Amino acid sequence: MKPPVSNKNSAPHASAKDAPYHPLRPDQIEKLCQQGCTAQDWADILVTDGFQPERVWSTHFSAAVRIGALDKQISFFGGIQEPAGIHHAKIHNCVIGDNVYISNIENYIANYIIEDEAVIRHTSLLAVEGETSFGNGTCARVINEAGGREVPIYDHLTAQIAYLLALYRDRTLTIQALQQMIEQYVQSVTSNMGLIAKGARLIDCWTIKNVKVGPAAVIEGANRLENGTINSTPADPARIGTGVIAQDFIVSEGAQINDNTIIENCFVGQSTHLGRQYSADNSIFFANCAGYHGEACSIFAGPFTVTYHKSTLLIAGLYSFLNAGSGSNQSNHMYKLGPVHQGLIERGSKTTSDSYLLWPARIGPFTLVMGRHYGNCDTSDLPYSYLIESEDESVLIPGVNLRSVGTVRDARKWPQRDMRKTNDKLDLITLNHLTPYTVQKMINGETLLKKLRQRSGDNTKFYYFNSVKIKRSSLENGIKYYQLGTKRYLGNCLIQRLRTLETINLQSIRSALAGETTTGTGAWLDLAGLITPQELIEQLLEQIDSGKIENLEQLRSQFQEFYDNFLNYEWAWVREVFKNYLQVDLSEITPAELIQQVKNWIKVVEELDRLRCRDAHKEFDLSSRIGYGLDGNDQIRDRDFESVMGRAEDNDFILDLKQRLTRKQTTAKELIQRLEELT
Repeated sequence: MKPPVSNKNSAPHASAKDAPYHPLRPDQIEKLCQQGCTAQDWADILVTDGFQPERVWSTHFSAAVRIGALDKQISFFGGIQEPAGIHHAKIHNCVIGDNVYISNIENYIANYIIEDEAVIRHTSLLAVEGETSFGNGTCARVINEAGGREVPIYDHLTAQIAYLLALYRDRTLTIQALQQMIEQYVQSVTSNMGLIAKGARLIDCWTIKNVKVGPAAVIEGANRLENGTINSTPADPARIGTGVIAQDFIVSEGAQINDNTIIENCFVGQSTHLGRQYSADNSIFFANCAGYHGEACSIFAGPFTVTYHKSTLLIAGLYSFLNAGSGSNQSNHMYKLGPVHQGLIERGSKTTSDSYLLWPARIGPFTLVMGRHYGNCDTSDLPYSYLIESEDESVLIPGVNLRSVGTVRDARKWPQRDMRKTNDKLDLITLNHLTPYTVQKMINGETLLKKLRQRSGDNTKFYYFNSVKIKRSSLENGIKYYQLGTKRYLGNCLIQRLRTLETINLQSIRSALAGETTTGTGAWLDLAGLITPQELIEQLLEQIDSGKIENLEQLRSQFQEFYDNFLNYEWAWVREVFKNYLQVDLSEITPAELIQQVKNWIKVVEELDRLRCRDAHKEFDLSSRIGYGLDGNDQIRDRDFESVMGRAEDNDFILDLKQRLTRKQTTAKELIQRLEELT
């Protein structure tokens, strides 16, 4: 039996059309009275044919109440089973579905639709008062703590839509149109009746006011939940645990909030975990984020933003794929006009223990931040770098992360750590670490470093750029690393096209290398996880302004189209960069020239992989063995180390790195042989 949903402005009053509900029979009323039940007016209580009065006792009913069948057993943790029923409760103006278990309600349940097989046990208060949107429409003051980048949260908010709302404030028409779309949705879910959806469980909770709970959600031990929505599905249930306090919030499918966490004015995305006394306000977290022990204030946490340690503060920033170390901190005001400053740490970066950044600052993709930095640096076009503190200066080592085995490990772990099980994945996430977005920054970085060298001369020991210091050796190596990374990426894309050919001839090659679109040849953007051409976003914004995109569903559909066509847009960009960066026109390339490109590709692959293997082997050198074999000699130390860490030659990651290189070498050899037949 599925209870009917009432009109948002009306209570579930009884009427003839409410069949299969019917009034209680006199014998049922008598039985309920014998079992300690009372009612403001028994005529207001309607039941179905499966209602069993012997399963209801010590309960008071007021206003209109409907109750479904009570004829099954409910399972609890530990293998315990209890009959579905209602006892020791006060129920006011509710629709109760089939085989619901309600027990030991200290105060009352008021104005709720409680769907089939829901469990509400040992809960103090569950009520809705007046009209509410259940957290939808709440504005989170993100990125800039002083305001101006507010994002109205709602059930289906995506990282991409939030990005437009927060970052495109210069486009007044766009922001107004987006806000109107969201307001339409907010109005559609506004009601004076709450919902506990099918199979949801509320156990050992205190106060729950104006909260909507989705199917199969588990709320156990929560302290106080007010004005929010807990979206959930049986395939990917949301969970709220012990001691949680949440106000003005939206929680998405698969999310978990536990261990005395406190959130206010927050959106918690799909499969995001917050726990261990974490606190957050005016912040939005998207898919697969994790926050433990620390604090978030006015942050836009794009997918895979994680912070696991105490004393870590993320404040007034935009992040994605970030790993924040213990004690990481940022400062967003200098005691002048208040907390008006903001910062950006681009995808894939890490902050080490006790690192500090003074906002405003912008950190390029896949950068390791170590130490304290007060210079408002901008390293956006110098990705894959180390930003370290040395003698109170910010020193940049460009491109060095391209040779790091840690970067490779990170790129491989993200697909494995996508925990979303729901079919409707809200956030669109490009997981590749080498994309037109990051590689264009490498090309920009190479150009920038060459200009610095040219401007300052070859005899300069240090170069200065945007408040960072670069050693001469670091500059030269940075140019080399960016060249290696760019050529490897371009070669990867080319080889991927060629290796899928069943037969190789001039016609099949030209067909494989032909571009299916010219979209994507220009600049690319990272929209909180989605890598896509800038021209598409500009077209999208114009469609929003003109009214061609009228609602949120159409907007999500457009983003999905961008995501689905990534490879086509990427290849258009790659073809253009082959022409401009390598001076190779793929539309006219000959087999002999292709052979040379394959040779060039495998050469840079081998060089980078050798550097990465060497980096991995550092984890097995003598300095890594300090503290092993504590009470023995060098031989005992080595045996102890190998028993824990193993040997470099047996390490799974290093073996996999070498095996991948071998496969690439085989691919290159086979392609060259097939191409040589054409020459």
